[in-house]
Amino acid sequence: MSRGFAVATSGGRDSTALLHATLSPAAAMGLEVHAFHVHHGLHADADGWMEHVQRQCQRWAQAGAPLRFHGQRLTQRPKRGESVEAWARRARYEELGNMAREAGVTLVLLAHHRRDQAETFLLQALRGAGPAGLAAMPRTVERDGIVWARPWLDHPREAIEAYVKRHRLSVVEDPANQDTRFARSRLRQAVWPALARSFPDVDGVLAAAAARLREAAQAVEEWSAVELARVCEHGVLRVDAWETLSPGQRALVLRAWLKDRLGQGAPDALVKRLMKELPGCAPARWPVHPGWELRRFRGRLDFDEVDVAPAPAATTTLQVTREGRYEVPTWKGALQVSPVREGGIALARLQHCELRPRTGAEQFRAAPMRPARSLKKQFQAAAIPPWQRRAPLLYSGDRLVFVPGLGIDADAVAEPGAPRVQLDWLPSSGAFAAPQ
Repeated sequence: MSRGFAVATSGGRDSTALLHATLSPAAAMGLEVHAFHVHHGLHADADGWMEHVQRQCQRWAQAGAPLRFHGQRLTQRPKRGESVEAWARRARYEELGNMAREAGVTLVLLAHHRRDQAETFLLQALRGAGPAGLAAMPRTVERDGIVWARPWLDHPREAIEAYVKRHRLSVVEDPANQDTRFARSRLRQAVWPALARSFPDVDGVLAAAAARLREAAQAVEEWSAVELARVCEHGVLRVDAWETLSPGQRALVLRAWLKDRLGQGAPDALVKRLMKELPGCAPARWPVHPGWELRRFRGRLDFDEVDVAPAPAATTTLQVTREGRYEVPTWKGALQVSPVREGGIALARLQHCELRPRTGAEQFRAAPMRPARSLKKQFQAAAIPPWQRRAPLLYSGDRLVFVPGLGIDADAVAEPGAPRVQLDWLPSSGAFAAPQ
């Protein structure tokens, strides 16, 4: 791992200030700073923004700053009808995570400040979010071994503007911030000025409300986990035990169970319907997605697969000799092969490999010091949604070396010194999709 950390920077005011502010402390501590820039490809000036950030990093590095620039262009595009804001956010964080793993860093700093937090609170409220959504952005969160931190979440926007002026920092201006087609831009242009005139401390008040709701959301999550253990049996919801709760508690536990089983928050309409129809013992079904449904049978509620298209009958041979994307039409997806410095699997082991369907007898070792366990148990432990368990398994010879969602088997991790790669399975649009 790199002895350092990363800063996500768009070239705008806030992220440029954060990147600049980290350089002196990092140099004093002997740490390297990695500047991560994601080119979304959504604006004609995006090439210029990337060049601006790269040149700025080069100037600072030449002046002695312990700084390295990393830029990545997104190749995918939002689907028809998909929110551009939501797509850009999701794609950006995915790519930042990839860049962090490639650079070998486990800490990524984000430049969100108090105004951003207050705006997020309002936007979530307007979307009808519950406590978790109204809690807005966490100060720190760990996902897949990477810590995402927002050190300026309590800082007012005015302080950052003053920092930029004091150090005469050159920044880029994204016109999307003024584009009222986007919800956050409409909030900033039409709503925020009126709020600020009527309530001068609106930033601090709403950010404080978000902080209190984060405490409440954490308490609800902890309580729900305890109750889930009581009313569930091997992941199946016992309806009779669930019915002993008060209506409000039932809703909380039901949402927690659905999120655990579906891999994402459940639609409010589904929760309301289940609250009315779930009590009882008679067999019943509730469709949640083509091919998937909730089933109540003998007083138990479970999530089951229906009308599943058969997996390819024969194995698919694959010859991996270099990094890149390997399309596999028979499996409606592609294998992404990316070089890494640590971990990964030796490239030489993949020159003759096969993609195979599950048979039910596979064993997988998640970490070197852990025992090999069945894929079903490993999927459950990793909270892999059922629809993501139908992707192909990668074998090198007769050895299972890679499972989508779980990663590379610990016994297949490359020895030091060998060229190594990271593997990712990329399903095509609609393949193994999550319920909407």
